[in-house]
Amino acid sequence: MAAEFLDLPQLLFAAGTVRLPGSKSISNRVLLLAALAEGETEVRDLLASDDTERMLDALKVLGVGTTHLGGENWLIKGCGGQVPIKQAELFLGNAGTAFRPLTAALALAGGNYVLKGVARMHERPIGDLVDGLRQLGADISYLGNDGYPPLHLKPANLVLGDSVKVRGDVSSQFLTGLLMALPLIGQTATVDVVGELISKPYIEITLATMARFGVQVQREGWQRFTVPGGSRYVSPGTIYVEGDASSASYFLALGAIGGGPVRIEGVGSDSIQGDVKFAEALAKMGAQVEMGPNWMEARAPQSGLVAVNLDCNHIPDAAMTLATTALFAKGTTTLRNIASWRVKETDRIAAMATELRKLGAEVEEGDDFIRVTPSTLKPAAIDTYDDHRMAMCFSLAAFGTPLRINDQKCVAKTFPDYFERFAAVTKAALVIAIDGPSASGKGTVAAKVAAALGYAYLDSGALYRLTALAAKRAAVDWADEVAVATIAAELDVEFSGSDIRLNGELVGDVIRTEEISVGASKVAALPAVREALLFRQRAFNKAPGLIGDGRDMGSVVFPRAALKVFLTASAEARAERRYKQLIEKGFSANLADLLLDLKQRDERDSQRSVAPLRQEADAKLLDTTHLTIEQAVNQVLVWSREALQ
Repeated sequence: MAAEFLDLPQLLFAAGTVRLPGSKSISNRVLLLAALAEGETEVRDLLASDDTERMLDALKVLGVGTTHLGGENWLIKGCGGQVPIKQAELFLGNAGTAFRPLTAALALAGGNYVLKGVARMHERPIGDLVDGLRQLGADISYLGNDGYPPLHLKPANLVLGDSVKVRGDVSSQFLTGLLMALPLIGQTATVDVVGELISKPYIEITLATMARFGVQVQREGWQRFTVPGGSRYVSPGTIYVEGDASSASYFLALGAIGGGPVRIEGVGSDSIQGDVKFAEALAKMGAQVEMGPNWMEARAPQSGLVAVNLDCNHIPDAAMTLATTALFAKGTTTLRNIASWRVKETDRIAAMATELRKLGAEVEEGDDFIRVTPSTLKPAAIDTYDDHRMAMCFSLAAFGTPLRINDQKCVAKTFPDYFERFAAVTKAALVIAIDGPSASGKGTVAAKVAAALGYAYLDSGALYRLTALAAKRAAVDWADEVAVATIAAELDVEFSGSDIRLNGELVGDVIRTEEISVGASKVAALPAVREALLFRQRAFNKAPGLIGDGRDMGSVVFPRAALKVFLTASAEARAERRYKQLIEKGFSANLADLLLDLKQRDERDSQRSVAPLRQEADAKLLDTTHLTIEQAVNQVLVWSREALQ
């Protein structure tokens, strides 16, 4: 199976409006409480994502009525605290917002259940929640390692003491799970938090959502929570899910980094989500932020963003966005009190540090902090660790460099169409792709157009020629696909003006010999070689724009180029041009041999199985057989002005 990735060009600016999907945290809380409540609940604006699908699937298996009303709206038929199906096995993927609350509710529901997830879920601790539930008489067994899923739940023998004690310094989801399950007991129950409670805003979401379903939790500071006896969940009839405040952070940061303004609709000053305070953190970095009851907007400061030293306990998820925003701030940014990152979808502190370093940043990490000092960004392939927030956070780095996001589809956990929304409010460096057969003049034309527009220039053919030369020098056969692809992936190449260097040596003339030209055509037909060079070519797409020439610029490398040109000439004209070029450089040449070689190369390039030479349907044809270089350049410039209007 081919690797999944998304290549992002360097971005020029960001502006526009985004309507946010529903909050993951609120969505799964609402679904579970609607299922446990008396009456039917119409849930509107529910987030459509992997996490909510896992919760909906689980509720269906448990016999709860779930009806899709179309769009983001669902009807949940509550069971009044009596789960219909008393024996079931549930698969909950990597959805912590489903696994932890369901564990608590089902442990007290009087049934026999097995709860499982993906491998990473089985590495995420749940022992503190299980210990709390056992204090209530829950019968829970670990099916793997102690303290971690999967779990086997059996009917509880309820025992209420003075209070249930639960640690608060690992994950707020443990306390959330307990609080949401306690109304099932029917008696007064108190929870005491041991240690400092992290992620307090998520507990506020829990309390606010429980209140919407008729259960008022009494709390003493952040250490003691009491659910009164006789509490029961009652449907509010219709409930709306707020836009996701954590998801808002990426677009607010886009505005702060990319100029803006970028406006987010669906969450604002009236939100019950703590992550709306991300806007305050962004303002401390200098961003211009405005906010209304149901919207927020950010734009870049004229003097640029500045580093912050911030306690992030109140915005644990959104704080991740600050780590990549720090790449564009003056100074060293320190994010503190983020220990909960260690037990999320991945160890987010370690993952963030690793990927930031790939981009060239200086990073220091500790048990509960990360420190980021920006530097000149360099292209990199970012690994996402099956963590949706890693993929979305690192998309911001595209304002400094082209980059690759590996396994970008992991955003489906909370924001399936994130990258479509991202593209709609960002403007990328422009590309003009010029393709054509060998010796058609595309290289000369492309270089002159690049100079006229002030754009970067990519001679993609040179990369294949360099690969052929490097393979020859390493005594690797040009037909050895694996070995040649390895060489291509590790090429030490430098383009500077008209100079081309391989391992520091000037090789511009060497790679233009007929022998290396033949080798380039052969290695370019190897799929693994083309794959190895794909990102390297895309990494040339930097501000303000790029002119790329080759044989698959418009079809494969830059399929969304602003302008595609297919530049050609008759074989005879091309052979004569190549002959004059070689003679002028002091090489011996035979016109008849050159003509035969060009025709054979055209055949190879057009018939190869991977990225064959062809004119794309949306490419403009430019036949230069009877044109001067200046005429060809002027025609491309005319088309470019039309395309860029």
